[in-house]
Amino acid sequence: MPLVTSAEMFKKAYEGGYAIGAFNVNNMEIVQGITEAAAEVRAPIILQASAGARKYAKAVYLRKLVEAAVEDTGLPIVLHLDHGADFEVCKDCIDGGFTSVMIDASSKPFTENIALTKKVVEYAHDHGVVVEAELGALAGVEDDVQVSAEDSHYTRPEEVEEFVSRSGCDSLAIAIGTSHGAYKFKPGTKPQLRFDILEEVSKRLPGFPIVLHGASSVPQNFVKIINDHGGKMPGAIGVPEEQLRQAARMAVCKINIDSDLRLAMTAGIREHFDAHPDHFDPRQYMGDGRNYIKELVKDKIVNVLGSDGKA
Repeated sequence: MPLVTSAEMFKKAYEGGYAIGAFNVNNMEIVQGITEAAAEVRAPIILQASAGARKYAKAVYLRKLVEAAVEDTGLPIVLHLDHGADFEVCKDCIDGGFTSVMIDASSKPFTENIALTKKVVEYAHDHGVVVEAELGALAGVEDDVQVSAEDSHYTRPEEVEEFVSRSGCDSLAIAIGTSHGAYKFKPGTKPQLRFDILEEVSKRLPGFPIVLHGASSVPQNFVKIINDHGGKMPGAIGVPEEQLRQAARMAVCKINIDSDLRLAMTAGIREHFDAHPDHFDPRQYMGDGRNYIKELVKDKIVNVLGSDGKA
């Protein structure tokens, strides 16, 4: 089975009231942990590469790893570019075998966002690739994406119809209260996604797939493991999982998860070295990190996304 696009995945997810997990990948162990979990619960998945991942591992290595995962598991898997900064980056990934790209022109004025998105869409569609765009701006930091709280803003529902019709994008990332990175909200706060915005967007775009970025929940079990074994992570909480599940039952068909994967990998490695300070074999400590990623992803698929058994 070759890599697939997200078109059919999103259609089924919208109709079924669940979301597809879009997991960021950086190396072999992360790819293996995600895909082994998905294979066990028979879930379709999206594996996505950010600017930082492509700098670290190179796009060709990531593509070959994801192709190997398809061969190993037989799952429907999308290879997606996360936060493409410009047309050239998107074109390079399309030419390099990615089946889905995101053009993130959300920092630009509305008409410029449409124009750049449309340019990417035209090239992508000519090559059988789908395009995700973004309207609204999430606060936070993730690789090359850095948006201050002052510059962030919710998506305006009154703009979505014009944006989608003029740009031709295949899915739309919106801002309803999530944020990039692990340090989303301080303990004691009560994060609340703007479901009123999501509902209004879905009314204006019936059947159209919506995407949530910055949706890691910052699992406290992994934070505790890290801190118990020499880490110094400050207190933070993420997006409540019950709110993510509610979003998946509505119009959200793709939920991005990155920071939680990093926490799981780091927890496994720190725990390993605390128990075995004399070890130096990467297969041992990276293997423990991979196991925690597998545990995390399986829980997300079953208890948050609702996509188990949908492959």
